Amino acid sequence: MDDTEDRIQAAIANPRNMGEMPDADAVGTVGNPECGDMVRMWLKFSEKDGKKVIDRASFQSFGCQTAIAVASLATEMLKGKTVDEARELNSADLSKPLGPLPPMKLHCGDMVEGALREALKGGNPAETTDTATEPSPVPGETLLGSFQAQPLKSGKLKVVKLD
Repeated sequence: MDDTEDRIQAAIANPRNMGEMPDADAVGTVGNPECGDMVRMWLKFSEKDGKKVIDRASFQSFGCQTAIAVASLATEMLKGKTVDEARELNSADLSKPLGPLPPMKLHCGDMVEGALREALKGGNPAETTDTATEPSPVPGETLLGSFQAQPLKSGKLKVVKLD
């Protein structure tokens, strides 16, 4: 196993910040309904020295182990960053702790970056629901519902914002 695979396996064995964040200030969701990969990221902000900083970040992912590993590491990386600093991060920055990703896994970093960008645009945390109190959520209100609400199309791999 190469170094990147070892790092992915280590991140999967102990994923950080996985799960919904009920008190989030922002949420962003991206995915590819054609292959089933999706990432949703929640952000909680605080004020530090007059700047808005990311206090906490969490995620959910339907996808391969690499997507989960990148999202897990990214949520750790984001803590303490200002909104402007977070906006400057790209998929290569977010996946860098894993080492160079193989070409067929680059979209995993792209999805995490996309979810972050959507959340930084001010994604509405009301899009998330407490499934414990709503056992039958309307499609689109949860990560799985968002996936189910998207029509399947054939074509190239595409990362899209899910409403």
